[in-house]
Amino acid sequence: MTDTPLILKDYLNYLKTIRGLSPSTIKEYKYDLTVFINFEVLRIYPEINSISNPELKNKEINKKVTKKFLNSLELNDLYQYLSYLDNEKNDLSSTRSRKIAALRSFFNYLYSDIEIIDKNITTKLKNPKANKRQPIYLTLQETKRLLNVISKEKNEFLKNRDLCIVFTFLTTGMRLSELVSIDINKTNEDRLTVIGKGNKERMIYLSDTCKDILDNYKIIRNKYLDGKYEPALFISTRKNRISKRAIQHMIDKYLEKAGFDTSIYSVHKLRHTAATLMYRYGNVDIRALQEILGHESVATTQIYTHIEDEDIKKAIEKNPLNNL
Repeated sequence: MTDTPLILKDYLNYLKTIRGLSPSTIKEYKYDLTVFINFEVLRIYPEINSISNPELKNKEINKKVTKKFLNSLELNDLYQYLSYLDNEKNDLSSTRSRKIAALRSFFNYLYSDIEIIDKNITTKLKNPKANKRQPIYLTLQETKRLLNVISKEKNEFLKNRDLCIVFTFLTTGMRLSELVSIDINKTNEDRLTVIGKGNKERMIYLSDTCKDILDNYKIIRNKYLDGKYEPALFISTRKNRISKRAIQHMIDKYLEKAGFDTSIYSVHKLRHTAATLMYRYGNVDIRALQEILGHESVATTQIYTHIEDEDIKKAIEKNPLNNL
């Protein structure tokens, strides 16, 4: 983190050692807060823009991030930054909300944890109005079509591995990073242990069908390894842990074969699909769904409780007043 102001470097270390956040989450915090710091420093010290050497310019920006600088910032400065994100970077309201969350966390750390600023200006900072978006997912029939395409794969190892991966996604709703993290010794009867957000272990239960598909894949996997030891449950054709990128590429291949637009559908949409199918067909309580998906807030889970237009029409028709 040599290209990072000292105070930001300390904060990122705090996120890692005290709050136990994952490297990918910390990377997002670093990016968001670096954009903010650069914007504010260059707004207050516009002469830095005249430095043509990027490395020297970055060093000059970092030098300006002092206790005095942080205390000089006002609420209006934050709104100028949000205006820049909206008008210059064309960030969506959801992206701006994420960056506001990073600001709140950072300023709370400066004010409450290390006490180097006199006031926390983010306490009055308001989130942009969110554009409500329905999650994109596969219907039950579309899901069956995708699985049918995978079952036609001619290579025995790939067919069993890929079917197991996709079926696990579709029936558990786990994240891509969680699936990649699974070790063979973390599979136990009808459950898996995965590494979730914040490096936290969580237990995921399997349906009987998923367990059967997994058990069959394990037999094929062991035969394919031919005596080689590999701790990862899901392996590549090179007989080591499969990467996230390889899974994304593999699923894109099957989505295309099944006739889906891969600019719309993706690995993450399989997670949406799992959640939607569980909620619509499994009569799953919202709190149980929150636990299954590993969401910290039930508000995140509520996007999956969307109701189809057809269901709304049926509900209206069932109004007893229609029988008068």
